[in-house]
Parts: sequence; C-alpha cells; structure tokens
Amino acid sequence: MAKWMVANKKADFDRLASKFGIRNITARLIANRLINSRETEAEDCSDEAVSRYLNGDLSMLHDPRRMADMDLGARIMYERIQAGDKIRVIGDYDVDGICSTYILARGFELLGAKVDYVLPDRVKDGYGLSIKLVDEALQAGIDTIITCDNGIAASEQIAHAKDKGMKVIVTDHHEVPFEISEPNSDITGNQEDSRVEILPTADAVIDPKRADGDYPFKEICGAVVAYKFMQVLSEFFEDSSDKLGNYFTEMLIYAGLATVCDVMELKDENRMIVKESLRLIGHTENVGLRALIHQNSLDEGKILCYHYGFVLGPCLNATGRLDLAERALKLFFEEDENEAAMMAANLKQLNDSRKDMTKLGVDRAIEIVEEQKADYAGELPKVLVIYLPDVHESIAGIIAGKVKEKYYRPTIVLTKAADGGAKGSGRSIDKYDMYENLSACKELFTKFGGHKMAAGLSLPEENIDILKDRLNQNCDLAAGDFEPTLHIDMVMPLKYADIDLVREFERLEPFGNGNTKPIFAQRDVVFLSGRILGKNRNCGKYRVTDESGRIYEMMYFGDMDKWHDYLSEKFGQDAVDDLYSGNTDGSMKVNVAYYPDINSYQGRESLQFVMNDFL
Repeated sequence: MAKWMVANKKADFDRLASKFGIRNITARLIANRLINSRETEAEDCSDEAVSRYLNGDLSMLHDPRRMADMDLGARIMYERIQAGDKIRVIGDYDVDGICSTYILARGFELLGAKVDYVLPDRVKDGYGLSIKLVDEALQAGIDTIITCDNGIAASEQIAHAKDKGMKVIVTDHHEVPFEISEPNSDITGNQEDSRVEILPTADAVIDPKRADGDYPFKEICGAVVAYKFMQVLSEFFEDSSDKLGNYFTEMLIYAGLATVCDVMELKDENRMIVKESLRLIGHTENVGLRALIHQNSLDEGKILCYHYGFVLGPCLNATGRLDLAERALKLFFEEDENEAAMMAANLKQLNDSRKDMTKLGVDRAIEIVEEQKADYAGELPKVLVIYLPDVHESIAGIIAGKVKEKYYRPTIVLTKAADGGAKGSGRSIDKYDMYENLSACKELFTKFGGHKMAAGLSLPEENIDILKDRLNQNCDLAAGDFEPTLHIDMVMPLKYADIDLVREFERLEPFGNGNTKPIFAQRDVVFLSGRILGKNRNCGKYRVTDESGRIYEMMYFGDMDKWHDYLSEKFGQDAVDDLYSGNTDGSMKVNVAYYPDINSYQGRESLQFVMNDFL
C-alpha cells in the first residue's frame, strides 16, 4: 500500500470539455497531466496546450540543430562519408543502444557509407566505449567512430582514439560528467558552488543535456538523438530523399520503442514519437521485427506501450544480458523470413531463461536485505547495497529494480565481474538522486555513470562495504520518503464510469512514465464474492457493489499475498474465506484506487474495474 495523493489542480473544466468535445472528467485528467504548479496553471493548461496534448503530431518535434555540436557532427560525418572513410557505429547492449545503432547504421548504409557496427559484450567490454573496442577498430582499419547511447563519459577512451588519429563523434543522452569548482561568492555574499562539465575530446559531442546547448526538451533517449542526427545529416545530401525513401518513417518505430524501454517520460515530443511509433509498428516492413511480434503472439494492430516495455523490449534486452546484443541487431537487418523466425524464437527463449534467473536472484537478495537489518538496529538501511557474487552480472539491474519495488529504497545490486572486482546497477526512488550521490563517492569506482533514477558502476570488491557505509551515512532521506506515493486523479464513484468514457480516455494515450493511466478512488467499495485466477494463482476477480446498489466486476493483478494479509488483518480470516465462498454479509468495505477498463470476450464487451491499490 502507498500514500494516496489526490490531485487538486484547477482549471475551467466545463469550458475545456465544451471546447474540445470531451467530458468534464477527461478535461480534469488532462489538466492533471499538464499543470506543473499553481503559478503556471493558466499557461500549462491553456487552450493551445490542451490542443497540443489531444491533437499533437510530429510537427511538434524540436529542431535538432538546437543541440550543441549537432550541425558540426553532421557536417563531419558527411565529409567522412564523401571521403570514403570506414565508419564504425558503437552502441550499447540495451534496447536504446540496439535501436540507436540500427538507426545510424541503416541510415549510413542507405547514404552509401562504408559502415559497420559493434555493440559491446557486457561481460568482456562493459558499458559503452572501451579502450579494447577502440583498439579493435584501429586493427580493422576504421577511420571514424560514432557512438550512440554512450560516449559522454568516455573521456579516456576517446582521448586514446584521438591520439591514434581517429575521428570521433559522440551522440548520447546521459548526464554530462561534472566537477564542482571552488565556491564563488554571488552578489549577496553567499557562497555558491558551480559545476564544470567534463566533455570528452571528441570532434563533436552531441547530447541534449549539455549546458551550452539550446535544446528545449532534454529528456530524450539515445535513439531519438540518433534519429535527429540523421535528420540533420540527410540535409547535406542533395539526393537524400531518393536514397533514404521511407527511412525516417520506419525509424520512428525504433525511436518510440527505445523511448518506452529506456523509461523516458512520455511528455513533449516523446509522447508524439511514441504515439506515432505505436501507430506505425503494425505496418512495419522490417522482417525481423515482424517475426518478434509474431513469436510473442501479439496482435499487430493492438500493440501498446505495455508490449514495448514488457514483451518486445525484454526479448531484445535478453540478448545483451545473456549473450550478445548484436543478435538482436542482426534480427533487424535480417531479410529472410525463415531465418528471422528462428532468430526471434531464440530471443524469446533467452528472455524466458532470464526470467527464471531473475527470480532466483531476487529471492536471494531479499534474504540478504533481511540479514542486513541486524547491522542497522533492526531497521532497513536507507540505501540497500547487495552483493550477489554468483548472479549473472547482466540481471543486476532487474534484481535491483524488483528489490527497490518491494522495499521502496534506493537499491544497488553488485555481482562478481568476470575481469575481477564487482560491477552492478542501481535503481532509485523519487526523493533520491542516485547519480548525484554516487558522484560524491566516485573515487571508490573504476567506472560509473547514469542519471537520477538509475546507474551502473564498477568497483574493487574491498570497496563494497565502504560504499554501503558512505551512502547510508550521507543519506538525508526521512522516514516518509520510504513510502511510495500513489497519485490519484480524482475521487469518482464507480457508477460514473461507462464504456464510452473509457473509449474517450484513449485520446490520452499512450500511457507510461510521465503520462500515467488515469487512477480514480472510491471509498467503501463492498466486496461480495471472489475467485483466484491464473496458473500461479496470481490475480483475483471479484463482484463488488457501492452505494448505488449496482454490481460491478473488479480485477486485481497485484501482490495477492499482500492483499490477503490486508483483508485478514482488517476483517479476519473467516471473512476472507467467506469472500471466496460467496457468503459475505456486505461488511467487507474497502477504499480502492482503480481504473475503469473494457473486457472483451468472445466478441462482447463489458465494463470492468482494475484495482491498483487499497486502504
């Protein structure tokens, strides 16, 4: 259970509903997503802003040239292609790295470049550009390296490439490394620290987070940066439209897929890119992507953000975790349908194996967390640092995410690295900037990088306990910060919902990080009867009612053990048994957070409610 916070944002909902042909409820939902503060609510929820939200399209995408070095980098690449240089794209082993590499490599190929690509081996190479990858490029006669979804923190590796006479272009979206300069006094006499960015010595460094850029929306993924780089590069080629054809339309699919899988906020241009990506993917011409869709038994015409983040994305990620990410990239380049079908089946099998390994790792991590309580006077540490030497290093981030969800604490999971030392990943909570806090301990690491909510790191084993102590000693999180907050859009009786309203909510899609699916709340929902469903008995289906006396169907797909513990504690185990035998007396009243949905079965549609949380 979480702290519930009901939105209280103000706007003229009746006028907005009338102007845009929507219900008052939907107008409230839009205001909740657009308004950032009381001071800016008039601007945030202006008619223009609401129109952009409801009707926005690709014309909303920002000018790529507003990123520092974008024009410079594209000009250099045009000259290198014209000169016949051998070009190597070096990406990363996650979905964003795979998609951004595909966008660049495919585009260069169509423009006539001599190009190949390399994705690092997670175990042998580690994250992003390495000295080893630079040396291998030199041995292969590569003249120019362009990175994607990495490179901003690779100062040493890029300096090595430059020393060897190579051209290097960085395209990335991660936080720019920095140092704190000596404190300066401002005009009031207050001491202020200032950050000095540490940029690699590449020929061009393109990252929307650079301080000297003018890009208006900085939270784009590496694949979107790559897509925008290709937009600018294509302008240097007079015949680019003939060479590229529908390239930019097709590549929007991968930019959107990467945006969702890299958990970027679905705001501003990200929302438009993902919206268009979901519209286009059902018509993709890519043989490999179609094979992956079919292998997962997805309906091409009904692919949602959920399928990007929890079905297709994990299959692509599994290659970089348990094998080589280039297998996923080669799937996108494959043109033979039979070969693509076999490759897609292998990716799905890898992901199934990854799921089994993850469960074992999570179970062991939870055991360690419970053991750590003894070191903290029976309390959980504020920051969880867990060493799992026998776990495959590729799933450390997934385990960290699941442990973070269970305990709602910043969590770092480390494993024994194949080349010695330890390496792993961290996942954070809203009130804790993981990158900032790790930066304060950077002398402990051999390598680290990331952003506010996630990070990757490598360090000597003897520094693990030091890191755990330092992070906890310096952590200023208060008790209330360890309770997740569930943001409720509004209190709304179940009787207000109907199928037409749910269909109207589709205008607010795609839903995801930064544009969440609407959540409503109602007090005293009466649970009348229930059934436990699923092969693993991991969901519940219930008949409920409210003060109107109507009967509704409500589903719950959350933690069934936690749900049953709550019911047993509040109403007694006998009442829980009565619920599942259908003999309740109407006294089991629960405050529920929910979402109204449409249940389609054998061609018939009915309204159902999905419970998100309970109090």
